[in-house]
Amino acid sequence: MARDTKIWRCGKHTLTFDRPRIMGVLNVTPDSFSDGGEHFDAQAAIDHGLAMLDAGADIIDVGGESTRPGFTPVNADEEAKRVLPVIRALASKGAIVSIDTRHVEVAKAAVRVGASIVNDVTGFTDPKMVEFVKNSNCGVIIVHAGEVSDPPARTRTAVQLDTSAAAFVAERAREAEEEAAAGKGAKRGHGKVLGGKLGIAVQPPLPFGDLPNGSAAADAAAEAAAQAAHAEEDAREVASHEEARVIEQTDQLAAVMRRSARRAEAYVSTSQLRRFTLPDSAPIMRRVMGFLSDQARALMHAGVERERICIDPGAGFGKSANEDVIIQRETAKMASLGYPLMCAVSRKRFVGTVSGVVDAADRDAATFGVCLGAIENGANIVRVHDVAGFAQFLNGFWAVARPQPRRAFVALGSNMGQRLDNIRRARDLIAEIPLTCVSNCSRIYETEPAYETRQSPFANAVIEIKTELAPLVLIDELLDVENRMGRNRTKSAKPNGPRVIDCDLLWMDGETHGGNKLQLPHPKLGERDFVLVPLEDLMHDPARFFRYEGVPVVEPEERIGHVVGELGSM
Repeated sequence: MARDTKIWRCGKHTLTFDRPRIMGVLNVTPDSFSDGGEHFDAQAAIDHGLAMLDAGADIIDVGGESTRPGFTPVNADEEAKRVLPVIRALASKGAIVSIDTRHVEVAKAAVRVGASIVNDVTGFTDPKMVEFVKNSNCGVIIVHAGEVSDPPARTRTAVQLDTSAAAFVAERAREAEEEAAAGKGAKRGHGKVLGGKLGIAVQPPLPFGDLPNGSAAADAAAEAAAQAAHAEEDAREVASHEEARVIEQTDQLAAVMRRSARRAEAYVSTSQLRRFTLPDSAPIMRRVMGFLSDQARALMHAGVERERICIDPGAGFGKSANEDVIIQRETAKMASLGYPLMCAVSRKRFVGTVSGVVDAADRDAATFGVCLGAIENGANIVRVHDVAGFAQFLNGFWAVARPQPRRAFVALGSNMGQRLDNIRRARDLIAEIPLTCVSNCSRIYETEPAYETRQSPFANAVIEIKTELAPLVLIDELLDVENRMGRNRTKSAKPNGPRVIDCDLLWMDGETHGGNKLQLPHPKLGERDFVLVPLEDLMHDPARFFRYEGVPVVEPEERIGHVVGELGSM
């Protein structure tokens, strides 16, 4: 129920969560941990973003700075130069674009060119970022990026040992005087027994004069070398902590990820035994959920609407594998906070740990498993690198596990051959699509040709369907109907020219999509009289309905493809 009722307002877009939403990762960087450099060129990044949209991504998350462990910080100018052309191109195709940045200057520029979401890995701890988002209408993602500080470093006390011959002789003389004064006069000899009844045989050290071939000098030199080595190690440790302090002062996120990498590589002591495979979850979840809740409240207090806020526990940021697993197992608790919840685990280090996969690029199958567990416990958005693979995975699971018929409208048009028969046959073929039925039909109207006016008039109608297919799966089925009826889609076909049949997916309940293959709602719906008039047979006041859905609808006299008559019923 919580999954169904949450909404996320992102600029002009409103996302609902009757099904999980897929966010595609687009790294415009040379050094990201799993795909660094693959899409560093702007055109390569644009092409990959469009491919992810056509494969099933609902959102594209564009980042110009790698935040992997040990990353090199990028200044705002360089980051903006990388991401802005990509964001502009994707937004022009109707895509919901997220900017993954911690720099307020980059966030401002990205929203200006079309980004709808600001994904701040530092969790909006920068007051300037808060000030910006409160004055915009973009969606926001609060990420928990871990803590900067390390546990107190273990200190080593340097001890200077005096191994000179004079000191040795003086020490032996002092001991002899103490024994004489005590009246013991014990004779020193080899094999002296100490410890009373324990009978532990102790071999006393030989006096310096008995050491052959100047071995005392050699021992002294060796000890001096050991002292020098200890001093050098101490100096390195001090320098390391000083370096960490400087990094923390200049770039806190770099310090978090540096600490995260160091924790992953460090030897884990087993001296403190525990009875369970994982540490106690309570303090970990108090820390993560406390931060996310506090930051969300702070944003709302500043003036950001609750419906614009999404939360992300920040897998891999300043956390060990054990902590990441605990956080994923507690997804239901985080979902209960009431905000849309992000699962951003794609190819992360802990996914490799639990699956035994070393190479990050090979962790997609394990990523899907972790994401499915999160979805089952209430996660609403999954952030993945392999969009095509995950979309197939999710569509297969959802069709079986979540029966969910949704309403959609399909426009049908024909101006070649037997126009009315063509429309009726298309309706019948659409009714045969799996998991789909035709629930209502408009009358068939004769309309003026649109866009390319030098052709025969069209017959147009709209049908209402119910379907359980994902939008991109449904559009493939509609294209197949066109092909089966002989629609010419080769390069020789004139754009907007004569056609046997045209099947346009106009609108689908709860769906917003961009890309080359499909845009929802249909970007030209509000200007087409040959669509809006037939829709009046299926709903009351379609112009008002679609304006409420965010679709611009022009007045009748300004539309194209005007209806000129009625041809009959479907």
